[in-house]
Amino acid sequence: MNILLKILLIGIGSTATMDIYAFILRQFGINGLDYRFLGRWIGYLFKGKFFHHKIVDSPAIKSEVIIGQLAHYAIGIVFAFLLVLFFGKKWLSVPTLLPALIIGWLTLLAPFFIMQPAFGFGIGGSNLPNPIKARLMSFLIHSIYGLGLFLSAFMISKFKWGN
Repeated sequence: MNILLKILLIGIGSTATMDIYAFILRQFGINGLDYRFLGRWIGYLFKGKFFHHKIVDSPAIKSEVIIGQLAHYAIGIVFAFLLVLFFGKKWLSVPTLLPALIIGWLTLLAPFFIMQPAFGFGIGGSNLPNPIKARLMSFLIHSIYGLGLFLSAFMISKFKWGN
């Protein structure tokens, strides 16, 4: 199988793992990030607005849910590429958990220092009502993403793709 296709599938699989985890949490009344706000933020980028006082108070934009979900998966795929860039193509053949978790944890830099401040939540969610809880939830979901990177790569490595 083509290396780019493997990375694409790993990115999709790991992002879907995050979504499955978030779905399970919602069954217990625990809500995470609503990706419509990511879509809203992207929509406002095209209007020249990067920072929001509170993204939840900014007016909705057309198709923000779809934009947010597509961006969520695109970001997951980009980070899967980073894993292979940092740890090499060999990792795809013999995936191990620690490199995947390291990438999952490194991806925390994006929400803590870009997304949350841009959404009006402050660095590391410092403007949220319970910033420690927000940070813990971010750490957990990004750890799940790392686990998803490993599981997706592991499953793909077990298939014989006719190469």
